[in-house]
Amino acid sequence: MPWARFCAGSVGIYARTMIRLFKHYVPHAVLLLGLLDFVLLLCAAEAGWIIRASQIGMEVDHVMTRIGPLLSFALSIQTGMIAVGVYGTEALQSLRFAMARLLVAISLGVIFLSVMHFLLPDLTLWRSNSLYAMGLSVGLLLAIRLLLGSMLGGEAFKRRLVVLGAGQRADRIRQLEQRKGSGFLVVGYIAMNDGAQVIPEAINRNAIYNLADFVVRLGASEVVLALEERRNALPLSDLLRIKTTGVHVNEISTFLERETGRVDLDSVNPSWLIFSDGFSAGRRLSSIAKRLFDIIASSLLLLLTGPVILIAALLVKLDSKGPAFYRQQRVGLFGEEFWIVKLRTMRQDAEVSGQAVWAEKDDPRITRLGYWLRKLRIDELPQTWTVLKGEMSFVGPRPERRQFVDDLEQHLRYYAERHMVKPGITGWAQINYPYGASIEDARHKLEYDLYYAKNYTPFLDFLILIQTVRVILWPEGAR
Repeated sequence: MPWARFCAGSVGIYARTMIRLFKHYVPHAVLLLGLLDFVLLLCAAEAGWIIRASQIGMEVDHVMTRIGPLLSFALSIQTGMIAVGVYGTEALQSLRFAMARLLVAISLGVIFLSVMHFLLPDLTLWRSNSLYAMGLSVGLLLAIRLLLGSMLGGEAFKRRLVVLGAGQRADRIRQLEQRKGSGFLVVGYIAMNDGAQVIPEAINRNAIYNLADFVVRLGASEVVLALEERRNALPLSDLLRIKTTGVHVNEISTFLERETGRVDLDSVNPSWLIFSDGFSAGRRLSSIAKRLFDIIASSLLLLLTGPVILIAALLVKLDSKGPAFYRQQRVGLFGEEFWIVKLRTMRQDAEVSGQAVWAEKDDPRITRLGYWLRKLRIDELPQTWTVLKGEMSFVGPRPERRQFVDDLEQHLRYYAERHMVKPGITGWAQINYPYGASIEDARHKLEYDLYYAKNYTPFLDFLILIQTVRVILWPEGAR
């Protein structure tokens, strides 16, 4: 396969680092595949148009005369692909998984286009065109994955790392490297004599005459500083020489944030949070745009789902004793409390003692109807009113009860910092780590919440909103 050989040769140089789009890191493999998919979707839409035109004897005009329908088809299908996880680790590693998600994504895209056809018929393909384009899309998208599948998960797209350190922090990088879908390959560990050595194969710094030359000879594109003790141990002269060779130098906290999509609580310190990029105060326009979106979207959603909420409320009353809705105080922006309203999914005596209790998997307090309301996320719909009032947003950290917050602030560093952004119905933690029924779960979710608070942009909000579809369709984490 000459194309695969060409990509393997050229991309190995090009895929040195991730690309940062609007403060959010996107792997080169995902970006390249996404661009190829978009081009193939345009080709499938155009081919569908030409096939149908030839069948009915219609003259085919220049492609620019129908660029709107072609773009709407490609954008709708690709948005569906992002929403259901076609570009996730599992889909990049398994063709069967990718096939299943592709079919769901294309189906969602075509349903959206069918609705859009009634509103903006001039910007969508005819139904017959869409049918041909849909079939061609499945074939082309699978073909590109068959062609590039082994390369996307192979070393051609993996960055070559040298780790300065051989202790517990360096071992965390090794564990991350061994995870499925890892985007980097460690080509060398250098023991810097800064503590106990955990990695036996590490080369001692004293055995290397010129560290910068050694890094270059290994073909590394990045050096990660993973020292156990930095005081009086920071190799400034080595780092300076490495940097001047063109090799990227990174600190472990920043590296882990980029690779995992969360702020690692084990490695960060206050100075890193203060001086690292993020928590920008210059995002007033983004905040205005976020609030405007919340007002418009919540108004439309309340209008469209009002009948659903009323029917669900009636069913709740019929299913079990107690009110259809329940109100509960939660901690929001800047630690201020507010009331949220949800459809009741638990028995009325779920907390007889008045003490807050963690939800459990298969919680026995959940009613028969409540199980399905939670699974379909219908119980969350009344919170749209709280969004309209401005006490919540659609996207943000999930608000917790005061009793939980006070307890978690005693156990988890930086927990209070998650309240520096407005809470939301869905969030970065919800689409990445669905469970939250213990302090350890709260710790993992806090790492994602801090990442969101640190790197918030409208682009990240968009990614979270559309990927919430995946959580709804495959609600393994619904509680």
